[in-house]
Amino acid sequence: MPGEVRVVVYQAALDEGQLAEVRAAYHEVSRRLAGVPGMLGNELLRSPFDPSALAVMSRWESLQAFRAWEASTGHREDTAPLRPYRDTRTPSPFAVYEVDAAY
Repeated sequence: MPGEVRVVVYQAALDEGQLAEVRAAYHEVSRRLAGVPGMLGNELLRSPFDPSALAVMSRWESLQAFRAWEASTGHREDTAPLRPYRDTRTPSPFAVYEVDAAY
């Protein structure tokens, strides 16, 4: 696992209608990203402490693989369905972490 990368994109759903929309957008984006080289998977996460706070966490085999996809021409189009639900309450819409240690 060391060397792998996690990318967290913060999303928000302010009511049950938006939550359904975020879930639908997440599934659409996930289908679009299936088979992207270096992507190991992704998850839609929801905070038990703030039900309006969500995040999509993707797993990548390396920072190089993530950066190659991020620089690709399809990156913005493939993730467009989730963009309207970005959580503007956070200072940055996403974070990138390298796995430093794992069990």
